[in-house]
Amino acid sequence: MPPVHSPTAPSFRTRRRHVSPTTAGLFPECPDAKSPKQVVQSPARTEDRRGSISDRETTDCPPASTTQSGNQNRKAGPVRNDAVVPPERANARLVGIARLAAFSPPAETGRKSAEKPEYFVLPVKSILNRCDSDRVPFEWTINPYRGCEFACKYCYARYTHEYMELDGAEFEKKIYVKKDAAPLLAWDVAHKYSYTSEASDGARPDHIAIGTATDPYQPAEREYGVTRACLEELAKREGMSISIITKSNQIVRDIDVLQRIAERSNLGIDITITTLRAGLTRLLEPRAPRPDLRLAAVKQLREAGLSVGVSASPLIPGITDRDGDLEAVAEAAREAGAQWFFSGVLFLMPSSAKQFLPFVREKFPRLAKQYEQWFAKNGYAPEEYRRKASERLARIREKYGFRSRPWMENKRKATCSQLSLGWDAAARTMEQTQACATG
Repeated sequence: MPPVHSPTAPSFRTRRRHVSPTTAGLFPECPDAKSPKQVVQSPARTEDRRGSISDRETTDCPPASTTQSGNQNRKAGPVRNDAVVPPERANARLVGIARLAAFSPPAETGRKSAEKPEYFVLPVKSILNRCDSDRVPFEWTINPYRGCEFACKYCYARYTHEYMELDGAEFEKKIYVKKDAAPLLAWDVAHKYSYTSEASDGARPDHIAIGTATDPYQPAEREYGVTRACLEELAKREGMSISIITKSNQIVRDIDVLQRIAERSNLGIDITITTLRAGLTRLLEPRAPRPDLRLAAVKQLREAGLSVGVSASPLIPGITDRDGDLEAVAEAAREAGAQWFFSGVLFLMPSSAKQFLPFVREKFPRLAKQYEQWFAKNGYAPEEYRRKASERLARIREKYGFRSRPWMENKRKATCSQLSLGWDAAARTMEQTQACATG
């Protein structure tokens, strides 16, 4: 079996595909089933600010629209004939990441459970992936793995497996371990990363978000240590801006290296807790750690002197939005020491809707009709619903005295007008007003 890590860095340049990411708005109920968001098809191929070719589409950045997958040129290359591949693509020629995935060898594992996923070693050319969008508060992403064993029913990142010509249902069943992440990251930071972000006119460094399309502390991390290897590399640098988001208490294993990073760079950690109801958590996030374990991780990280907040995303209509539920998560987060708190309304791409809507019909049949009306043809909840959610979140943040995320604070210092994260106009206005006034 090929090794996952090697000591040497590559000496090549890479071409990457980019997307205009989005952040879903926030959300209490409304009858309006229409969304102001429009689907953007066939994004134009452009040259980005770093001189690389960009399709405005990348597997590691949250997507701005429900773009079609599987439209690459397949005149040559191997053919995948998996049963999970849609019939119209079953005999398509594979290129790019799909070709790499098709030839990825199995990764060695000591796990014996019959329920364990399949692991593969994925050779990649880059670990630091560019996100050119004003809608998200970061310029770069790091996703140590492709796929995630936590199997969250609502996960928007299922679409990333479609780039490899795999069905979204395989997201938690086939996990790809990125090979040689540390030397790749060393090269990427040296050649791509900027300490004077163009988006801020040089007032702040580029921000790197770790875990935007996978959980960096899923069970695979115990065996392969790709996230730890990346953090060790980042700890050698100074003056950077970095954030990590995870549902796993396994992150406390890396407190030592996180402290080293925080001593030299701006580091923020987000722990995702969508509900305090353990039974509901097991339904929605079958293999993720319990909410109490995540809260314990928040406390332990804060006691270690690290900057930590809680994400309650996604806020799921009719399921995690009961009166008092979001407030209970916020209160528990504050008691654990969380410094900030945020949430976004459920966003369903087609690959996610394909998994989540049948789940709703089975487990929450009373909500099935409303979900079909809201999400069958559009990934966003209605604007009015998201506006009320945004107002609710603003009240919660004010009640518990949560501040903004540190990298968002830095972004506002550069220019407050850059705050927009792609929310609807009403939510954006409220967020800008409160954020610019209170920081």
